[in-house]
Amino acid sequence: MVEKVKIGKTDVMATPLGLGTNAVGGHNLFPNLNDEVGVQIVKTALNNGVNFLDTAYAYGFGRSEELIGKAIQGYDRKKIVIATKAAQTPGHPDQLNNSPEFLKQAVEDALKRLQTNYIDIFYIHFPDGKTPLNEAVKALDEKRQEGKIKAIGISNVSLDQVKEANQDGLVDIVENQYSLLHRDAEKELMPYLKANEISFVPFFPLASGLLTGKYSSTVSFASDDIRHSNPDFRGDRFAKIIKQVQKIQPIADKYHATVAQIVLAWYIKNPDVTVVIPGAKQVEANAGAQKVTLSKEEYDTINSLFKDL
Repeated sequence: MVEKVKIGKTDVMATPLGLGTNAVGGHNLFPNLNDEVGVQIVKTALNNGVNFLDTAYAYGFGRSEELIGKAIQGYDRKKIVIATKAAQTPGHPDQLNNSPEFLKQAVEDALKRLQTNYIDIFYIHFPDGKTPLNEAVKALDEKRQEGKIKAIGISNVSLDQVKEANQDGLVDIVENQYSLLHRDAEKELMPYLKANEISFVPFFPLASGLLTGKYSSTVSFASDDIRHSNPDFRGDRFAKIIKQVQKIQPIADKYHATVAQIVLAWYIKNPDVTVVIPGAKQVEANAGAQKVTLSKEEYDTINSLFKDL
């Protein structure tokens, strides 16, 4: 039985490994997605002991939420933790909106798409640069008091923005980019979150597949591939990352696990990470990371491999 983790100061309890669902209904983000496959991915996660589903309006402009709403029918809703996000203006997704009126309506719209009467975690997906974040958070707190949401989150934020949003102590959870390769959050953000009982969820934990062990240093990417211009996938840095990832293999062999499972187990053991949300492509295999408990020595070894990259 996987031990659940607490979200912020709330009574929401989640599995330490969740499912990122931008490839479930995110037709604007990925080519050739199949909706029925997306529904099955969600069901596979739930059937393999993963109860945390992370979605957003921006994933297919509501389609991901609709598919999750379909997938969870027949499951015990009380045992599922649904996190969704809003900020993009419908019809004009490049226009961000954090106004209290917009966010309160966004909660109501998401409830309908998800076919549920409450949302466990509702995030402000991106700051709009205009609305004071503490006012935006207060609007979500109104929806919390109505019982429509249980926890308030903010995403893609700087430390100063977190402090602004949390002026009244109402923020429960932050979702930002963080991985073994991108560790800026460790310097100031994570200490602030811990001191204020705010949970942390990293996105891109496997660094676009770089931390899965599936690449060799000889691989190259076409000019229209997003990885082609990513500094992590170029030159000496790419070669060094691959070399360090290969050093995880002996630990993976010990646990009869994949490198990706070991990396996910590292996040699960990390005291500053609450829930880790890898994407949907390897959902069943990823769920197996919850069965791996790294020793302190193994955790420290992995940590040191990427400390100075």
